[in-house]
Amino acid sequence: MKRVDHQNTKIVATVGPASSSYENLLALANAGVDCFRLNFSHGKHSDHKKVVDHIVYINEKYNYHISILADLQGPKLRVGKIKDDELMLEKGDILTFVNKECIGTMEKIYMSYQQFPQDVKVGEKVMIDDGKLMLEVVSSNKKDEVKLKVLFGGKLSSNKGVNLPNTKISLPSLTEKDEIDLAYILTLPVHWIALSFVRSAKDIKDLQARLKAANHPAKVMAKIEKPEAIERLNKIIKASNGIMVARGDLGVEMPIEKLPLLQKDIIKRCIQWARPVIVATHMMDSMINQPIPTRAEITDVANAVLDGADAVMLSGETSVGVHPVKVVEAMNRIIEEAEKEYSIKGKRPKPTTKSRTFLSDAVCFNAAKTAEEVDAKAIIGMTSSGYTAFKVSSFRPDCEIFMFSEQSHMLSTLNLAWGVKCFYYDKFTTTDETISDVNEILKNAGVIDEGDVVINTGSMPLERRHRTNMLKVTVVE
Repeated sequence: MKRVDHQNTKIVATVGPASSSYENLLALANAGVDCFRLNFSHGKHSDHKKVVDHIVYINEKYNYHISILADLQGPKLRVGKIKDDELMLEKGDILTFVNKECIGTMEKIYMSYQQFPQDVKVGEKVMIDDGKLMLEVVSSNKKDEVKLKVLFGGKLSSNKGVNLPNTKISLPSLTEKDEIDLAYILTLPVHWIALSFVRSAKDIKDLQARLKAANHPAKVMAKIEKPEAIERLNKIIKASNGIMVARGDLGVEMPIEKLPLLQKDIIKRCIQWARPVIVATHMMDSMINQPIPTRAEITDVANAVLDGADAVMLSGETSVGVHPVKVVEAMNRIIEEAEKEYSIKGKRPKPTTKSRTFLSDAVCFNAAKTAEEVDAKAIIGMTSSGYTAFKVSSFRPDCEIFMFSEQSHMLSTLNLAWGVKCFYYDKFTTTDETISDVNEILKNAGVIDEGDVVINTGSMPLERRHRTNMLKVTVVE
């Protein structure tokens, strides 16, 4: 089966029991998946290694550049075991959370967050099971016990997740589990590492420093799911290499009615900073069990495309769902239809003199503007760091974006960026010869034709590998 011609907006699919076999990964790749997400909240290291090996083999055999995103769990807070796995909570009930393991009853319930009694303040809200239950802090002994009043009750079962939307959590972004997982991830050829529950730019910089020390080329993606991240959004976007709008926890930690506008704002800022942005969680959730999405889900995916997201993500739909390939095919059709009406005019980034890359920014943006003015078929560039591809992509030009690199790892990294299609090229002799070569490669691939107008970007002198400083309008011979 041939891989489908993909749209500009990319598809991220989470791997799980429903999709981890070689046959299923290949079917999903052919259906249009651009990036596979490995969720390190679940699964053994050996399971993830098998999936990575399958993806690497698929990329090599079929000349694909599918990206691999390793997603760290982060400080996941949970209640412990509940007696008989069911505790009915009524409005007004008083509970006691303790930080010593026990079987949960109305007397006391274990909560995994050891610093909870020290960090929490009276009046702060505690959300359980994705916000289905809401409690309020009544008192804390600041040592090992917190009393809470039930505001919204219901059934509490074992190991449910806890969110603390008002509490300044003292936990580090990388937990002990994350440290172990990260050490293993650094032995794998992954392209992106997602950091959960980011609260500041420092969280990102610390992980980037670890990657640099390990000489690993993966880029860091910040998951936006905490109020502190929203407060420091510009600094986090600037520090990171990419952003994920993690709507699951964000929708619990923030007032849920704010979520749609937050999503739009985050996407807009990411486009301005030329950072790839993924919209995630509950995009096609009904398709975990059903063969078609709901009308609301179709509209949700289309709106993310119309907002300008680089990628839309599937979670349970492809990891444990009954119809993983059908989900990707349906998402592809929605993207294709939405992109017919997609317009970013008036919302495009502009070069700023305050940027240390101002001159190169101006060349990249003007390559996209010139492409529109001359009705070019494509913008063609060379990149080692990914800079040129991310910048050109952020302009969201109305033409193809073809990027060449001698870094095989970078080809898959860039596969997450809006509209970017990658090709391997390692000659880089003179600028004129390189332009002639890459145009010939694209012509042989059948994506440009003789007589097409294209915009070639590059750096001069080429051998010094400086940032992009040149653009050329070319008529393909």
